[in-house]
Amino acid sequence: MVIRDIQAGEISLPLARPFKTALRTVEHVNDIVVRVLADDGQMGYGEAPPTAVITGDTKGSILCAIREFIRPALVGMEIEDLDGVMTKLQGCMVKNTSAKAAVDMAIYDLYGKRFGAPLYQLLGGARRSFETDLTISVNPVDEMVADSLDAVARGFRILKIKAGKEGSKDVERIAAIRQAVGPDVLLRVDANQGWTAKEAVRIITAMEDRGLDIELVEQPVNAHDLAGMKYITGRVATPILADESVFSPLDALNIIQEGAADLINIKLMKTGGIWPALKLCAVAELHGVECMVGCMLESKLAVSAGAHLCCGRGIITRADLDGPSLCAVDPYSGGPVFDGATVTMTDAPGIGIGDVPCEHWS
Repeated sequence: MVIRDIQAGEISLPLARPFKTALRTVEHVNDIVVRVLADDGQMGYGEAPPTAVITGDTKGSILCAIREFIRPALVGMEIEDLDGVMTKLQGCMVKNTSAKAAVDMAIYDLYGKRFGAPLYQLLGGARRSFETDLTISVNPVDEMVADSLDAVARGFRILKIKAGKEGSKDVERIAAIRQAVGPDVLLRVDANQGWTAKEAVRIITAMEDRGLDIELVEQPVNAHDLAGMKYITGRVATPILADESVFSPLDALNIIQEGAADLINIKLMKTGGIWPALKLCAVAELHGVECMVGCMLESKLAVSAGAHLCCGRGIITRADLDGPSLCAVDPYSGGPVFDGATVTMTDAPGIGIGDVPCEHWS
């Protein structure tokens, strides 16, 4: 199976409600989609969200990377030479991780189709299904409480609460949500780099003292402040999850060796795709550090690739793959089954998504 062409286009999907974090507010998923065509007529699909505030990637940079660098490098290569293709993909330019991720997942989609197997089995087949959380955006407290109760009514037992915009007031919003949903719902807190190190220790300690029973706190400080994150990790009992601080396997190794966090969040848009993510998993496995698989504002296409990774590797013990649940519509056929909080793999080969509804491929 030879790569004949790589094409890109755009999709736009409305969100069910605005997505608000300490970094941004978004109302639509406006992503780049990728189609890799093989010489036998098969097609593999991928997706990349332009998340400039995290990855630095914009629509323009993603499209340029795919059309002017990745396509010329990969056309003519054989899908069966997976390591060779991925080495060329990762080496044809520095950074541009979102563009690489979209092409990477499309190639893995074709790889699964080539061998007639669902991708999660080719990645290790650790499990067939998992439970994801649902993100609760930053809003006035009463609105966040209402959104949390609605999520629980929809069957979500794990909520990721966005914080990081109002310092110590975050304790009150988390306390209100805990009181509303009761003790049996897992709460994760994501500060999205919104606190200082000392502020984070005060806030997390206050949540601990009030018995709010937080499962973890994600990225409390700036992505580059590893010393600050280590300061927090060493002073609180609540596990700290590194997210924006981890793009590569080397980033993960540095954080683990420094004791800067307890857990690692893997996102394909940060790693540059599944192939580098597997290397990150290997680092985590070596050191016994559990991982979460997360997503940006992605549609079911890219989130399905993350779901296959989640089911493939046992070191991945948590999932934040709620992208399809945040979208108001699902334009795709096939793929993993997203039934509320439960995500289940099918036997369809590759990632399993049917034709991607993009009108203009080029």
